Amino acid sequence: MIQKLAGMLLFVGLTAGLLYAAPKTKDDKMSGSQTVTGCLQKGEEAGGHYVISTENKHWELYPGKGVSLDGHVGHTVTVTGTEAHRSAKQEEKSQPHEKTEAGDKQHADLNVSKVEHVSETCKTQ
Repeated sequence: MIQKLAGMLLFVGLTAGLLYAAPKTKDDKMSGSQTVTGCLQKGEEAGGHYVISTENKHWELYPGKGVSLDGHVGHTVTVTGTEAHRSAKQEEKSQPHEKTEAGDKQHADLNVSKVEHVSETCKTQ
């Protein structure tokens, strides 16, 4: 009986330790959150911005409420948000601009909830 109780206590203790060390939902990949670092550029669309990430991927940025990107143009930034799912009509309108900006790079859209300044300059890719 004592061995069984000791085994149960050990199991509960180890399980609690694993849960405590588990990543928080906010940063968990399963939450859909994306973090991208790269050079912030002014887009061809009116009010548009994009980042060419350090992985050489083109991210079209859609700033959320309270997020301002204009002051960071030409700087290296880290942006956090969720992947944007746009309608076919929205994509059709922005497609020519994205092709010009992205070239042969992979492309994705990001709803930005946070922008962090990394550097006053951008490294050339």
